[in-house]
Amino acid sequence: MVIRDPIRPDDPHGAGRDCRDQSAVAGTGTPVCRHHPDGKEEDMTDYPHLLHTVLDTTDVRGLAEFYRQLLGLRYRPGDEPPDAGPDHADWLVLTEADGTRRLAFQQVDRLERTTWPRHDVPMQLHVDYTVPSATDLERHRARAEELGASILLDRTDDPDEALYVLADPAGHPFCLFVA
Repeated sequence: MVIRDPIRPDDPHGAGRDCRDQSAVAGTGTPVCRHHPDGKEEDMTDYPHLLHTVLDTTDVRGLAEFYRQLLGLRYRPGDEPPDAGPDHADWLVLTEADGTRRLAFQQVDRLERTTWPRHDVPMQLHVDYTVPSATDLERHRARAEELGASILLDRTDDPDEALYVLADPAGHPFCLFVA
């Protein structure tokens, strides 16, 4: 697979890092992040950084629009839909309002839809989304369906973990549950 998305110079996190308070270890020039959970400064090169999750799709703009509307994300600067003319996007990135990357979409010629819960074509990857209440669960399930998702499993009668497993318009499964 060829990744066609170099880190852009205008990326607000520089080199794909997601730390707002970067500085250099005295005298070394090594970036550190002051937001480590235990408060210690840690060399940011000690661990890989998750930049975003990439979903393959035969319709890059269509799937990006689905997730943009479902999750309230925005396009990375330069990835917005064109004002006029055809849209030839084959790679798009969605971000939070602060520029934190969340999802990317990559054009593929063919994508075999999962047959889950049968295992003929496995899920391979799925994303979990949580909502605060059963009312919100129903509201977001309805929104997802309006945007083109389909229900693969309705387990809302489970008292321990009410959830829906849905498929996005390209067939990627995702779970929506109360937590």
